[in-house]
Amino acid sequence: MAAARAAGHRPHPIRQFVLKTRSRCNLACTYCYVYEMADQGWRGQPPAMTAATAARAAGRIAEHAAAHALPRVDLVLHGGEPLLTAPAALAGPVEAVRAAVARAAPRTRVTATVQTNGTLLTRGRLAALAAAGIRVGVSLDGGLPAHNTRRVDHAGRPGFGAAARGLRLLARHPDSYAGVLCVVDLGQDPVETYESLLAFDPPGIGLLLPLANWSNPPPGHHPGLTPYADWLLAVFERWWHDGVRRTRIRLFEEIIALLLGLPAATETLGLAPAATAVIETDGSIEQADSLKSAYEGAAATGMSLDTHSFDELLDHPGLAARQLGRDALAAGCRACELVEVCGGGHYPHRYRAGEGFRQPSVYCADLQVLIRHIAAAVHRAAQAPGAAVPVTAARRTAQTVTERAAQSAPSAQAAARRAARTAAAHPPAVAS
Repeated sequence: MAAARAAGHRPHPIRQFVLKTRSRCNLACTYCYVYEMADQGWRGQPPAMTAATAARAAGRIAEHAAAHALPRVDLVLHGGEPLLTAPAALAGPVEAVRAAVARAAPRTRVTATVQTNGTLLTRGRLAALAAAGIRVGVSLDGGLPAHNTRRVDHAGRPGFGAAARGLRLLARHPDSYAGVLCVVDLGQDPVETYESLLAFDPPGIGLLLPLANWSNPPPGHHPGLTPYADWLLAVFERWWHDGVRRTRIRLFEEIIALLLGLPAATETLGLAPAATAVIETDGSIEQADSLKSAYEGAAATGMSLDTHSFDELLDHPGLAARQLGRDALAAGCRACELVEVCGGGHYPHRYRAGEGFRQPSVYCADLQVLIRHIAAAVHRAAQAPGAAVPVTAARRTAQTVTERAAQSAPSAQAAARRAARTAAAHPPAVAS
């Protein structure tokens, strides 16, 4: 870190705090990165975060917000399954943070969401969350039972029925609905998966590439093939050409924004510095727990709320490496014309045992095809703003992003032209 500081690197404050309020889950999904992949640290964690630990977390978060004059901090209640907590206690950690921040950094706004498998959503829990201003995100593998065969409880019974009931209930409370996360499954039809999720009226859908790396490649990974790009582009074409705005798809909107020169709002794309800290149920401070897919202890920092501040976390080599942007990437990534959009891909996807994270993403070929295809679509929409091209919901999304770019990024038009040239020079593959 001393060398990085001498070279001019300055740490970026933490802006998102993931509170692991429960370390156990009522489901036993066969692909879960917390329980089924390389890191088994959950076994040593207390089942639940105590009120005292939540209070210490609140104090540390408020201290950090005040030190950096943060305009906003985002809280995520996570697990395990955070809704294992009784309804009356669900909002406790968020209320503790809001109270501490109000005292130490009154100009800082606190937002909060809970990420759940949806099976335990009830009217009582939704009422408690809504009263505390906590929005709800649900993880699901698709909107049909056949899509969710790997999401079972500890007795092997399917969890989809309970999750579907919870989602239908959540859809009746749109102010509380944050959206749905769905991991790409090559074994399922992409358009059917997308259309089935729309039945739950999500305001947004997060399509996630499976957590994998060079030592543990994703299913279907073969040199020269781009099955994940093909899957995603089938959804993109359906979404892009839909005549009605039915939902947002974060992955596609983030790529469009980055093509237009806007900063990323996610750590999975672009060169924005990592700004997330995880607080485990015992009060230990960790990096993003997606790193647990790489190897045992990959997310660990050796720090805890009792002994360390979040400013000290900023000096941890693992976090610092994820804040270096282009300088942390492999040489081929640094030279790539797509680097400002791809950003080298999601950090855990770059890992190779014995060599660390300084590799291209294991999804590099897929990302290139995906980005170039979307760049070409945006360019065509920009070139034909009149009646010749229907004004679709996706085009309205692109127009909104373009307006934001014009307001906040003086170089946005130049970035869009570069994206168009890139797409023209390398025609995208047509999604099957």
